[in-house]
Amino acid sequence: MKTTMEEEKEKVIPLLTPFNMAKFNLSHRIVLAPLTRTRSYNFVAQPHAALYYSQRTTNGGFLIGEASGVSETAQGYPNTPGIWRREQVEAWKPIVKAVHEKGGIFFCQLWHAGRVSHYVFQPDGQAPISSTNKPIQKEGSSTKYPSPRRLTADEIPMIVNDFRIAAKNAIEAGFDGVEIHGANGYLLEQFLKDKVNDRDDEYGGSLENRCRFPLMVVKAVADEIGPDKVGVRLSPFADYCDCGDSNPQELGIYMAQSLSKLGILYCHVIEPRMLTMFEKHETNESLLPIRKAFSGTFIVAGGYNRSEGNKVIENGGADLVAYGRLFLANPDLPRRFELDAELNKPDRSTFYSNDPVVGYTDYPFLENLYLKGPNKF
Repeated sequence: MKTTMEEEKEKVIPLLTPFNMAKFNLSHRIVLAPLTRTRSYNFVAQPHAALYYSQRTTNGGFLIGEASGVSETAQGYPNTPGIWRREQVEAWKPIVKAVHEKGGIFFCQLWHAGRVSHYVFQPDGQAPISSTNKPIQKEGSSTKYPSPRRLTADEIPMIVNDFRIAAKNAIEAGFDGVEIHGANGYLLEQFLKDKVNDRDDEYGGSLENRCRFPLMVVKAVADEIGPDKVGVRLSPFADYCDCGDSNPQELGIYMAQSLSKLGILYCHVIEPRMLTMFEKHETNESLLPIRKAFSGTFIVAGGYNRSEGNKVIENGGADLVAYGRLFLANPDLPRRFELDAELNKPDRSTFYSNDPVVGYTDYPFLENLYLKGPNKF
């Protein structure tokens, strides 16, 4: 007769079941979410990132790297990495190699901050660029942002090309693919959302027009490196950085359908409950219609714990679940989920420190003496 412990071990844990993401054979469904770490001095990824990412790598695990700027106008915060200069490409190579040596699949997130920036981060102290000239004004914002400069229609193809070149650079650095950052209030979302985009040209007004530039970026990147190496992150319901929309469900469905036509690998969407970066709220909105509108791999993110992650996989609401803070604080998160072990608590005060160790590579692993039985992850 089986003991309770033996029966517990035999239970299928949905998050820990394999998944074929097209040509990528994943051993489990727990994804390292892209997390800005501000440890990349002078916009160049540093050697300590090799330890940070390899700590969180399992054989067949999927990791999405922190947001990496696509050009000299893309940066919005200090010490964030880039992927537009030769020096940056070379700096990423040993980091990617460290992940690959442990059997991980590693994507580079391509990012342009748009108006979520300051003169100090811009070439020659210029104004940040955006879909609009309206500054971020949302009450409660802890940072005063300057008025951006509205991109002209003639300039937009140049920004598209920046993303294309950055994607090419990422593949050269060894990444398995790229994720285009179309979420969290940054440049592409500044075009997508009608509460920010106040243009009256072919890039503003109607839903189709607002989605035009982001979809141009996706198509250019897909044409450059192959759609099977491209993912897109969206947050239609969120209002990060004063970037909301009047009809987020319609926006999400339209983008999902359009991305399906381009044949990209995955769509990575933030849950409606995450209006702000760190707190959940109750909502009746669901990602299911967006999930049904997309034909590729569907990744969800938004404050998931172990049981919620298992439930969304089991119910078919997602193929994969991206974990941010929990994966940051628990470099062996798949193993802890396997054992339903106690989790380290993330220290928010060190999230955006520039220390190369503290709050970065010093979160403890489960002790070996606690681990009994085969260590699958």
